[in-house]
Amino acid sequence: MLLPGSGSATLEGYDVVKDFRKIRDILGYMPGKFSLYQDLTVEENLRFFAGIFKTTPEANYDLVKEIYSQIEPFKTRRAGKLSGGMKQKLALSCALIHKPEVLILDEPTTGVDAVSRKEFWDMLDRLKRKGITILVSTPYMDEAMRCDRVALIQAGKIMDINTPEGIIKNFSSRLWSVRTNDTYELLLDLRRFKATRSAFLFGQHIHLTLVDNAGSEPEIRKFLEDCGHQSVEIEETRPTIEDCFMDLMKG
Repeated sequence: MLLPGSGSATLEGYDVVKDFRKIRDILGYMPGKFSLYQDLTVEENLRFFAGIFKTTPEANYDLVKEIYSQIEPFKTRRAGKLSGGMKQKLALSCALIHKPEVLILDEPTTGVDAVSRKEFWDMLDRLKRKGITILVSTPYMDEAMRCDRVALIQAGKIMDINTPEGIIKNFSSRLWSVRTNDTYELLLDLRRFKATRSAFLFGQHIHLTLVDNAGSEPEIRKFLEDCGHQSVEIEETRPTIEDCFMDLMKG
């Protein structure tokens, strides 16, 4: 656990200053930007990072086998020539090759296609079941739902920390999902509705909360129809992590 501002900081019981060598041995890190040696091959990168920790790919191959086996057919290819998804798998393999107890991932799926993102999180689930503690930063709220605990952070400050369901449970406002034939004008009009607390775009819908939960579906509908909107759709909906994040920012 990290304890910033307490006079000392620890990770898994080790002092981050005095015991940095021990921490280096139990910590795996995958930066947001691909930072492996692009002029080395896939296999050369893996052996290089294994050598730093005085081990070999063979010694801990059971841990990275599932991940590395997907790129092993390209082991002689230079890392700089890999696709985004393959670079991601190679970086994760290198971060795991010394069998760390804690794995830190900095926005690992940014810029990766949706299929590769899902595959990556499936791999993380399996690594977690092997006893590895994983700390992930991500801008994708659907990924946050797959975590055991979530910290919502804005401008370097933690706004809330809880389980995903715990965060959603703390959402105290009724949430309305509103849609009409003109999404842009709908957003502008809802933001000037007298009872509006917040109105944000979510796909083709606007998610709306009202001050002190005042107002009702008929009142919202009448207001929008008076504004000239047609095909008005309004329903109460369950908040998502993203709704909670936006609500905390508004607060």
